[in-house]
Amino acid sequence: MRNNHVFYVIISFFMALFTAMMVYFVWYVQFNAPKAINSSYNMRQNDLEKQVIRGTIFSAKGEILAEEAMNSENVEVRYYPYKELFAHAVGFSTHGKSGVESAANISLLTSNAPLGERLQKEMDGRRNYGDNVYTTYDVELQQAAFDALGAYKGAVIAMEPKTGRILAMVSKPDFDPNTVSENWAEVSADSKNSPLVNRAAQGLYPPGSTFKMVTLLEYLREHPEDYEDYSYTCKGRLHYDDVDIECYHGSVHGKENLLDSFEKSCNCSFANIGTLLKIDKYADTAEDLLFGKTIPTDLAYSKSSFVLNDKSGSEEILQTAMGQGNTLITPLHMALITSAIANDGVLMKPFEIEKRTNYLGVVISETEPQKYRRLMTQKEAGILKDYMKGVVENGTGKRLRGLSYSVAGKTGSAEYGTIKGNSHAWFTGFSNTDDPELVVTVIMEGAGSGGDYAVPVAKRIFDAYYKR
Repeated sequence: MRNNHVFYVIISFFMALFTAMMVYFVWYVQFNAPKAINSSYNMRQNDLEKQVIRGTIFSAKGEILAEEAMNSENVEVRYYPYKELFAHAVGFSTHGKSGVESAANISLLTSNAPLGERLQKEMDGRRNYGDNVYTTYDVELQQAAFDALGAYKGAVIAMEPKTGRILAMVSKPDFDPNTVSENWAEVSADSKNSPLVNRAAQGLYPPGSTFKMVTLLEYLREHPEDYEDYSYTCKGRLHYDDVDIECYHGSVHGKENLLDSFEKSCNCSFANIGTLLKIDKYADTAEDLLFGKTIPTDLAYSKSSFVLNDKSGSEEILQTAMGQGNTLITPLHMALITSAIANDGVLMKPFEIEKRTNYLGVVISETEPQKYRRLMTQKEAGILKDYMKGVVENGTGKRLRGLSYSVAGKTGSAEYGTIKGNSHAWFTGFSNTDDPELVVTVIMEGAGSGGDYAVPVAKRIFDAYYKR
């Protein structure tokens, strides 16, 4: 009898183990296998490329962004009609892959042609047509962003806060994906310009005064009932614990409340706010906003960083509170924070692949807008919205007021390097403030003031959006 009991225990154990293995196998196939196959290190891709003609990449409106074509020597090549315009957004499919070419790689190398056709071609030793991918990219908006950024190094992101659809993504310096293979040695070795780096998702920058949105949010959380009572008199310079902070260009703002401080982007006032905050809570808020965390994108990206802790000194705290110090952020991450503010505190998962079809146009799959998580309460988002409206109406973003559409936003002039006065120009904001439609984030390396340089770039993109 005892032997039977042991036998049943052993059988039950192996059945449970078998069941667990089957569950894991199904889960892996459903969620992890496509990612593993899509890896540029997976040699199975080489086999797929021998069997399948790589699919075409389209814009949201159906313009071809990448396709297989024959060159003048009758050799099959990957052709990018828009050249540099979508260099980082669409990417390239040689020497590893980038952009949509990487994110959708397994789809482009998978054929969902009619079964009979596929079997016949396989029997004949001919390649099937891979599936096509339709992106969320808007060619007109991409062109506007590309032109507006001009010769500056930097990046632009434009996306819908309600859906997460990325409509435009520009990074400069750029390259021509049609010739990247033959010029690979030169392009990949260019460490001065780093043209292969997608600055929109991989470029890490000090956020400058755009980070005052984070500092403001933390102050609201610590003072939910009396934040409107805040008062500070700006004399253009703050001296605290042997640390000196100056307002941009030495501006003297006088007596300010919290809204005034934000509208005028007063460094001294926000450094003062930094001395009033609980650093552990401040770090929690930064973590809520995904600093140091994974962000929801299938694009290659860098993690933003917030490094304040209970051992941080006064200088680091004051610098961080106004957007300097060791805080670093990508333009994509900044756009996501702005999108959450615009969308009543809820971040929608960003995406750039709208749907997948077979080569005949039959839809295989579509991307539905998906809530990622709530980054702040609706009330907190509402206050931040109002303060960002004030920046445009009364402060550093005034070049965006009085238009046929409304804008709310935050400018930034992020100092870098050892030469005083050198700064990157930032703007991040959204249009149609009562029912937000478009988020635009701009970074211009070494340009100077965000209000003078990044705001006009953003305006050209908003203009293009509303003229369509």
